[in-house]
Amino acid sequence: MIQLTVLKPVLTGLLTLCLTLAFAVPIAAQGDEPELPPATESGMAPVNDIEMYYATYGDPANEPLLLLHGGLGNADYFVNQIPAFTENYYVITADSRGHGRSTMSDQQIGYALMASDVLALLDTLEIDAVNLVGWSDGGIIGLDIAINHPERLLKLIAYGANYNPSGVKDDIDSSERFNEYIEMAAEDYVRLSPNPDNFDAFLENIGNMWATEPSYTVEQMSAINVPTLILDGIEEEAIYPAHDLEMATLIPTADLVLMGGVGHFAMWEATDEFNDIILDYLSR
Repeated sequence: MIQLTVLKPVLTGLLTLCLTLAFAVPIAAQGDEPELPPATESGMAPVNDIEMYYATYGDPANEPLLLLHGGLGNADYFVNQIPAFTENYYVITADSRGHGRSTMSDQQIGYALMASDVLALLDTLEIDAVNLVGWSDGGIIGLDIAINHPERLLKLIAYGANYNPSGVKDDIDSSERFNEYIEMAAEDYVRLSPNPDNFDAFLENIGNMWATEPSYTVEQMSAINVPTLILDGIEEEAIYPAHDLEMATLIPTADLVLMGGVGHFAMWEATDEFNDIILDYLSR
């Protein structure tokens, strides 16, 4: 697996180098279907105007690590990460509003609202600050918290995130891999949601969010002081690699890692490398 690691002092001007590494590398072979370990605790938390599903894993005495899934997904999508991360961390997962087992209200979904849900859940669990690993929309929620409530974060790792709509590839709709993901997520929604017939309304709601959000300013990104890792795959189906570089350049405390041979779904398609990068960064 080709991996490009870039530290803050040498970020600027490396886009050409990054793109030269975007050649084909075989995707890590998948073994048997993994299973979630037994949860330490799980349930539905009354959060703002919804009921939010959460589950915790591992020893509550360990440092907390919150995993936030991407758009249309659910907490179980971290099935490949939870067993590895619970060896040293108290892992918390949750379904964002309208996703998975969580309910939704008539409110327009937005990143600030979902970030508020996350903070309310942490309050319910009596957790002051966490390490946060966010994938896609989960990473954007992490950026929102880093901007507005940095005291709640120990470290932030954002995989496949963007800070404004220009970071999303123009041809994402034609990505076969991404469309396969949407089909899978729709099936999981019907299986898990308390309102399984509501997928079309949910998709319209979240689609309205994606059309205009996130919309963080350069000034907001430049003011982030949380230790941050911008992580992504060089063969991203959704995010321009140049946008990853831009975010890592703007955030004063950020490092950048671009993984070769994978795109938006490294958590499944290059599990060992994905997990090792995260655990290494958290251990520093």
